[in-house]
Amino acid sequence: MDDPVRTERGASCTADAFAQVRAVADAICYEGYLLYPYRRSSPKNRVRWQFGVLAPREWVAADGTEQPGVSGAAESWYQQTGCLFEADPGAVLRLRVRYLQAQRKTVERRGGTEGRWEAVEALDVAGELHLSFDEAVPRETDIEVPLTDLLTGEELTYPVGAPGGTEVQLLETQGAEQARVVRHRHPLRARTTLYAERVDGLYRLTVRTENTDTALPPGTAREEALRHALLATHTLLGGDGLRFLSLIDPPAEAATHARACRNVRTFPVLAGPEGSPRMMFSSPILLGDHPQIAPESPGDLHDAAEIDEILSLRTLLLTDEEKREARATDPRAAAILDRVESMPQEVLARLHGVLRPTEPSGPARPTHPDPPAPRAEPGAGPVPWWQEGGDEGLSPMTDCVPVDGVAVRRGHRVRLRPRGRGADAQDMFLTGRTAQVEGVFHDVDGSVHLAVSVEDDPAAELNAWYGRFFYFRPDEVQPLDGAGCASADEERPDGCHRTVEA
Repeated sequence: MDDPVRTERGASCTADAFAQVRAVADAICYEGYLLYPYRRSSPKNRVRWQFGVLAPREWVAADGTEQPGVSGAAESWYQQTGCLFEADPGAVLRLRVRYLQAQRKTVERRGGTEGRWEAVEALDVAGELHLSFDEAVPRETDIEVPLTDLLTGEELTYPVGAPGGTEVQLLETQGAEQARVVRHRHPLRARTTLYAERVDGLYRLTVRTENTDTALPPGTAREEALRHALLATHTLLGGDGLRFLSLIDPPAEAATHARACRNVRTFPVLAGPEGSPRMMFSSPILLGDHPQIAPESPGDLHDAAEIDEILSLRTLLLTDEEKREARATDPRAAAILDRVESMPQEVLARLHGVLRPTEPSGPARPTHPDPPAPRAEPGAGPVPWWQEGGDEGLSPMTDCVPVDGVAVRRGHRVRLRPRGRGADAQDMFLTGRTAQVEGVFHDVDGSVHLAVSVEDDPAAELNAWYGRFFYFRPDEVQPLDGAGCASADEERPDGCHRTVEA
């Protein structure tokens, strides 16, 4: 299923540069590719490809639901990475654009007097089950650019698409009936544009990857549109003579420029060994700097948000018929089953859990240590969200968010209007229902969500007691009461002490 890697330039120089981050990149690339129980019939495997999807622009625009953000959990037609780096004279930037190309696998049989091939959903051939199902082919394009070429003031554009193709695999059959598996891929048209500029002794880089297909009509079903899309798109950045800066925890002197970096549907984090500034991984899923695969993990289970031990034990409990279907669904599912079934007991035991420090271990203590750095005084700067005090000043019970000129806060009544695409399937059943806002909550990427209780839900009071709510973006609700919206940081007499822009 894996075709040879496609490259544009600098392949020989880049071949090993990103090897140490490949495991993390693959885990993101195949996140949600096929979820437990790894069967075509499983409901969770009927809606696929949730992250880093770059579809044709006109198809995306026709729906009108594209929302800006750094998480690529909805379809867009482009993604953009912005980051900072220091560079030596003669530095060379190398980057790798990676994604999956959808491949339709169709099982066909031929028989009867006319001898025509007929597509079928499933076919048993000599005791082996074959299923029609979409697969994916990994694609990579390497780009190498001297820093001097980037600083000409003009954008540099490179093709990163992939050709289409069809492969036919004949199946061994008995008697007059014949069977085959046909794998077909539509060509993908895409480009990556690079631009760099000097900013106070640093360099700011912008990488923008776009789907340039113009042949797909608006209104096409999502399943078909995904066959013309780049899936799980992400970018690896490195090079010679470059040192990247963290956007999560930038140096104080670079904090202003870090905030000016615009990232859309992807976010770059430092990659590789802890403390190394040599590489960045721009991921459609939010990560921390220097993400790593746990050494205890024996292989990818296509669900990096789950626990390997639980998934492995559940996979072992599948019935023989369920395992037969999983093997017929996709070669990667068959590989997972083989690995789990042959897993030694000591490997399974290691999956039970390991305690690791939350803070990185620093270098060995020197013989003559430097004096400890003074503690930061209050107001010296923002506290990272993952540390104590990082959410200081936020109050879900009193904060408010402007919606249609109304400062919506806890206690407001709203009408629910979930988006057509990108919304949770359960939310769609609540369209038009009225609800009461229970709080205004802030995500680490800066987005805002309203926690609500549906008014005619008989379990609303019980759910509120447990703290179980539905969550909607501000643009997914219509205020039914409330006063005009106060300006930011204005003290409100009604208790809404802080207005936050959505």
